[in-house]
Amino acid sequence: MADNIVQAAIEKTLIDASKVIEDQLDQEIDRLDKIDEDEMEKLRQKRLIQMKQAATQKQEWLSKGHGKYEEVTEEKEFFDVCKKSSKVVCHFYRESTMRCKIVDKHLSLLAPRHIETKFVKLSVDRAPFLCERLKIRILPTISVVLNNVTKDFIKGFDDLGGTDDFTTEMLEWRLGVAGAVSYSGNLLEPPTSSKGTSSKSFMTKQGKSSIRSGHLSSDEDDD
Repeated sequence: MADNIVQAAIEKTLIDASKVIEDQLDQEIDRLDKIDEDEMEKLRQKRLIQMKQAATQKQEWLSKGHGKYEEVTEEKEFFDVCKKSSKVVCHFYRESTMRCKIVDKHLSLLAPRHIETKFVKLSVDRAPFLCERLKIRILPTISVVLNNVTKDFIKGFDDLGGTDDFTTEMLEWRLGVAGAVSYSGNLLEPPTSSKGTSSKSFMTKQGKSSIRSGHLSSDEDDD
């Protein structure tokens, strides 16, 4: 009988110990569940804040005319645009230059894709002072203005593969290299051009910069 009492005591001790362990495990699980819930709530709140900020930023861009490719009609308007928007892409063009129309087509497609950037065009005939100041000698020329400072130029099509039928993606990549748009691809490797032109050469090429009879020259005239 004594053995039965000892056995019963041992079993009770084991049961009590198991219950203590189970309680501790339950408490730890509850604690971990609470931590996970708190972390998830923090992440959710952070995401909501980011979404609200993104929506506010998008609305601000749209209010400044981002999302579309527009013409500015005078130099003062160009300066105003550059003051209001931190990223500006401006196409200096002439109506009679065929390659300017090619640029128009691509920028019209890129503007709604990149609402973080203001896309405009300005006739060189309406901006003689600005063209002289920026030393624009070739048409078409695309200037990149970041935080009201001109940072880069795409002169002619040399940087785009040296061909008239370059893709919109090629121009998007080049603008991404300049910091003018948020490019999601590899900035170190341009997309393949439509004619299979080697991608290694036009990272370093510069557009021609000649002056003919004191006037702006067209890149297409130099071919």
